[in-house]
Amino acid sequence: MSLALWIGVVFILIILASASIKVVQEYERGVIFRLGRFVGVRGPGLFFLIPLVERMQKVDLRTITMDVPTQEAITQDNVTVKVNAVCYFRVVDPGNAVLKVVDHIYATSQLAQTTLRSVLGQSDLDELLAHREQINQRLQQIIDEGTEPWGVKVSLVEIRDVELPQSMQRAMAAQAEAERERRAKIIHAEGEFQAAEKLAEAARIISTQPASLQLRYLQTLTEIATDKANIVVFPVPLELMSKVFSSS
Repeated sequence: MSLALWIGVVFILIILASASIKVVQEYERGVIFRLGRFVGVRGPGLFFLIPLVERMQKVDLRTITMDVPTQEAITQDNVTVKVNAVCYFRVVDPGNAVLKVVDHIYATSQLAQTTLRSVLGQSDLDELLAHREQINQRLQQIIDEGTEPWGVKVSLVEIRDVELPQSMQRAMAAQAEAERERRAKIIHAEGEFQAAEKLAEAARIISTQPASLQLRYLQTLTEIATDKANIVVFPVPLELMSKVFSSS
């Protein structure tokens, strides 16, 4: 055989060898097809394929973080909101991820968007603002059930931003201000009520002890007498006047 023929044979063998040797990373799996038929999943590591007979499609098993675009929806109490979210999912069955859906990432994204609009339409605004964790769990459960046939596991869905109309924001601000005023009035009224109770209790104690009333008079005089520039006129207790007239 001529040298050129040997070179051609060696070149073809090198091409076939490079096409048959495959390396799959630890976080990947290789979905193998033999003459168009699915024959299994291989990896990680080094393995060989039959040239021109088998082919491989790699599938990444790492968790994918996907932004769910802003969705506009009307809540159950007829409030228009705009909400976006983030979804975390990964492939748990590489075979189904290739065989059951054309693009599992795109399919999961579309399912997440439609599910987000549907759940928002079934929720009240107060629930969306105050009980977001429950809505997140509901979203995760519904999306995970939808992606299960594709071999995709949705581990977490989180609502990030909730955008309200300007009119609704002003109404909520006015409601919050009114609530703060109501609480302030209640606290003030409770303080007045407690003060009145203490005063009534003090009056009952003083009424049973006449000497304590006279001591209170003297204490008040002491407090007033600190300012010598004022002329103080104060009533004299009737008990004291009666004693003076009786002695005379």
